[in-house]
Amino acid sequence: MIEFHLDGRSGVSPYMQLIHQVRQAMRLGLLREGDRLPTVKDVVAKVAINPNTVLKAYRELEYEGLVQPRPGVGTFVTRTLSDESLAAHGPLRQELEQWLTRARAAGLDEESIEALFLSTFRAAAGEKA
Repeated sequence: MIEFHLDGRSGVSPYMQLIHQVRQAMRLGLLREGDRLPTVKDVVAKVAINPNTVLKAYRELEYEGLVQPRPGVGTFVTRTLSDESLAAHGPLRQELEQWLTRARAAGLDEESIEALFLSTFRAAAGEKA
């Protein structure tokens, strides 16, 4: 089951962070068709968020056709976002973990690593666009 986390510094609204985390888990194969999302009560307890914010995120996911609520039972994943590229994730994850280890050994803190990664990611995406 997915465990949500919120980043107050991200500038992204809490409900959008929840939506992004569900989509990401679906892309990575961590959430599959038939899996149940945490209850609103559980999310509220774990990340100290307003229940209406969780409901808003779940409604948006439902509108997108990714989940479906079942009254009295929970909210369930109705389709996945992973594709044939999922098999490549393991080796790529290993390479990324090695890169992160080298970045930390070079003295970069978490914010510096994130800034370097995001700026490189955006620059590479811009080159291909």
